[in-house]
Amino acid sequence: QLQASGGGLVQAGGSLRLSCAASGRTFSSYDMAWFRQAPGKEREFVVAIRSSGGSTYYADSVKGRFTISRDNAKNTVYLQMNSLKPEDTAVYYCGARTGKILSTLRFAYTYDYWGQGTLVTVSS
Repeated sequence: QLQASGGGLVQAGGSLRLSCAASGRTFSSYDMAWFRQAPGKEREFVVAIRSSGGSTYYADSVKGRFTISRDNAKNTVYLQMNSLKPEDTAVYYCGARTGKILSTLRFAYTYDYWGQGTLVTVSS
């Protein structure tokens, strides 16, 4: 089970940190990712962090502004979002998966578990 939090309303240029807490004892074996879905649009990949080694992968639209990290001791993954833009407005979902190949990391259908989503609104 995943529980996302940290969303809110922020002005353009501001920052937010999202958290996704997972239950269970095998958190470290899961790839973790953040996706987002804006009104009327499909869910899109934002960023992911691999289970082994912690390699990170970013969508071009957020590269240099967002940072994903994980704390396996706390079963939590974080998304630090800086220099936010109005186009970042969306519901952000955390996802978890295990046993999948790297090349499918950006595809939502490969994720086994999802959090409930947290709304991020960036005003201009």
